[in-house]
Amino acid sequence: MPCFSCGARQTDPIRGASPWKRGVRGETQVLVCPDCQRTHDLDLDTCSSCGSVSLICRLGEVECRSCGSVRPARADERACAAGAPGLSKELSDEVEAALNRVLGRVH
Repeated sequence: MPCFSCGARQTDPIRGASPWKRGVRGETQVLVCPDCQRTHDLDLDTCSSCGSVSLICRLGEVECRSCGSVRPARADERACAAGAPGLSKELSDEVEAALNRVLGRVH
């Protein structure tokens, strides 16, 4: 999944923890690259209890990593696992093309 802000693709870290961070934006789990983390106006969702942007979205609920507050994801928004808006078809096509190359399929 690319950075929701700039579109940069995540690469494998050399060792240790990834410098990329997770967040939630519009009820959707997103990734934020190290460069965009330095930007202070990322417009990420915040915790209604403590105001933190350290949220994760999974299985229809949003959890705050700072205070532990859990709330159901709003049903009228996109599902948490849907990915960044507008990228799902593009990513699907990219994955299909990569599989075709690896498996030697010709289309």
